[in-house]
Amino acid sequence: MPYTANQMYALVADCDSYPQFLPWAAAARVRSLTPLPGGLPGEQVMVVDLVVSFKVFRERWTSRVTLKPGPHTIRTEYLDGPFKHMLSTWAFRDLETGGCEVEFFVDFEFRNAILQGIIGLVFNEAMVRIVRAFERRAEDLYAPKTV
Repeated sequence: MPYTANQMYALVADCDSYPQFLPWAAAARVRSLTPLPGGLPGEQVMVVDLVVSFKVFRERWTSRVTLKPGPHTIRTEYLDGPFKHMLSTWAFRDLETGGCEVEFFVDFEFRNAILQGIIGLVFNEAMVRIVRAFERRAEDLYAPKTV
């Protein structure tokens, strides 16, 4: 990405804004934000509720999001909702040539076999749309404005 690791980290950490730009994100709410126990200054843990609407499905889940601005990492762990398990990680690294590298990993399985089957059919397309949504959001926030 042509933006700094700090900028991309801030964009992904701003969970409250997800409904403004992410496909299928109907609502988001940060329930709590506390210092990471035993963590370095600036490291925090959020508990976040996210509501996603996809076709006839509307699901809410709660996650623990660990924010580490020093190494620019974000880890999301599933707490409650429609999953058997869910884990995602983001890592952001500034490049010597400018911009940054963004790594994203997600692993999940729904409890509902029908929903898992539907998501399985469109998973790759959904991930492409989500990544593009983050890219467009970064451009909206950080790209130089032309007149």
